[in-house]
Amino acid sequence: MLSASGFTALPASGVEAGCRVDYTVNKWTGGFTAQIKVTNLGPTLDSWRLAWTYTGDQQVTSAWNATVTQTGRSVVAAGTSWNGTLATGSTAEFGLQGTWRSADPAPSDFTLGGVPCGGDGSTPPTPPPTTPPPTTPPPSADCGGAVICSDFENQTGPAPSGDWRFTAPDCQGSGTAAVDTAVAHSGSTSLRVDGRAGYCNHAFVASTADLSSVGPVMHVRMWVRHTTALPSAHVTFVSLPDASQGGRSLRVGGQNGALQWNREVDDATLPAQSPAGVALSRPLPTGSWQCLRFAIDTTAPGLDTWLGDERIPGLHADGVPTQDIDQQWLVRTTPPRPTALRLGWESYGTGDDTLWFDDVAVGPAPLDC
Repeated sequence: MLSASGFTALPASGVEAGCRVDYTVNKWTGGFTAQIKVTNLGPTLDSWRLAWTYTGDQQVTSAWNATVTQTGRSVVAAGTSWNGTLATGSTAEFGLQGTWRSADPAPSDFTLGGVPCGGDGSTPPTPPPTTPPPTTPPPSADCGGAVICSDFENQTGPAPSGDWRFTAPDCQGSGTAAVDTAVAHSGSTSLRVDGRAGYCNHAFVASTADLSSVGPVMHVRMWVRHTTALPSAHVTFVSLPDASQGGRSLRVGGQNGALQWNREVDDATLPAQSPAGVALSRPLPTGSWQCLRFAIDTTAPGLDTWLGDERIPGLHADGVPTQDIDQQWLVRTTPPRPTALRLGWESYGTGDDTLWFDDVAVGPAPLDC
């Protein structure tokens, strides 16, 4: 770990103001995460902004619990709607993930609201991990501060109950959902969905948790096991009602045999359903548990998707249109704002499948498989 701290700075008036910053980084070859804790030693700030400069070639790629922007080597982190006020003596904590090539020194020129924090309490870093994940952050312990963290071991009956309820958005047919004690990724319990073909066979298990304030990046992790290869027709097995679409869903499923995102409000897909676009996605392997992870930026139309430790290139949108991937997706510029999570099956033509879900988590910080 590398810890860099700043200490109180005295402005020209002599009144104590400034901040203390604890910057703790965990890095590996080509990548890093940083956990940043800022303590306000000056007057209350209604909308705090912490700025610093990287002296290496670090590039921030994502952040949680703050809105982080980078211009050249200059970085600014701003509080969100739920942690934007920083009273005297109080702290705010946030994290970020990034990349580097030749150098990754800790920054030392922090300013809070334009007032320098001063000082540099850096200590030498420990050696980087020997086998870091190539594109994902290091493992989190369990679910951390996730809003949803469920292995379904508290399900006691054959029907989903408690924090999980059966639902059939729009219309219901012969698709079913149940608690399964015969197949599980961990423990002895999972959710099983028997999905049926045809538009009116919606069958989902929905979490009762309100996700409307999770962000600025919403991280979703689940283990899923399914029986039949994704069909050529469009299907969905994860549905996130989206306030930015008037409650219509941000959907994860498949088409042309590969994983895809779909936006209900305009039927946009990620990737584009051209042969080149589909080739940049991946099929969802059958007959074994697979870890799926999503990062949904609620401040910009950005998405990332991992199958295991691989970031899927066709399921990545970064705001810059890319041929055969996200040109269609980025036609809509309104950032997504998912409010809930539903797991199940929805077919728009052909395609039956039996699926199991286990070890599901949703929160503002990256989640490990």
